[in-house]
Amino acid sequence: MHDVLLDHFFPPKEPFSPPPRLRRYKKAPPLTGKEIVRALSKCSPTSAPGPDGSPYSTWKQVNKINPSILLETLFPLVCLGYHPASLKGSNGIVLDKPGKPSNESPTSFRIIVLICTFSKILERIIASRLLLAASSRGLLDPNQCGSLPGLSTYDAVITLFNDVKTLQRPRLKVSSLFLDIKAGFDNVDNPILACTLREGGIPPNLISGVSSFLGERSCTPVSQGAPGTPAPINVGAPQGSPISPLLFLL
Repeated sequence: MHDVLLDHFFPPKEPFSPPPRLRRYKKAPPLTGKEIVRALSKCSPTSAPGPDGSPYSTWKQVNKINPSILLETLFPLVCLGYHPASLKGSNGIVLDKPGKPSNESPTSFRIIVLICTFSKILERIIASRLLLAASSRGLLDPNQCGSLPGLSTYDAVITLFNDVKTLQRPRLKVSSLFLDIKAGFDNVDNPILACTLREGGIPPNLISGVSSFLGERSCTPVSQGAPGTPAPINVGAPQGSPISPLLFLL
């Protein structure tokens, strides 16, 4: 069942080859303490940690006592556009779906992926920089409400309501079409995304950081009887990552 679950939730794909060597992007803006504080402020203390076992409260306390630790650790990764292999591992908590008559099929389960909290701090920093760069270059639809700061489902509903009322005033008939996109994060293609960002004029260090983040990831299924060994996965953007929604939109 271990291998069946992995094949179902993380179907094998051709791996994306990472850059042959690291290079320092001299034009990458220096990392600031404010960026780290901003990223930590968005981290919930109740979030379960991944393989590192460190809750966000630990990193907040570390940064409070000595801010230079996180600053000096994360700054080279931002300049190199590099996501270390030690931060790419995750735990996949296997949960039963309620109401399923049998546990013999992978569809009877769902997996919650827990990523290293330290990795998610770096991901939030990259996500903030990528969002700013993508917005300034017109890579995001102006009508997009979800997965962007300051715009939510509430804004989408109000916009739809306003459009409907505007069209109904001259007695026009209005209809709406709703689509449910399935497995959106799983189908984020690393090479295609890198090409899109490159053509959109995104800074090279951000493109390299995103490609490095998505490549050569692994997941350790956690359930009764699971061997507890990490398995390589090459499926899109990981669930639970603060940068995955933005990567899906792009």
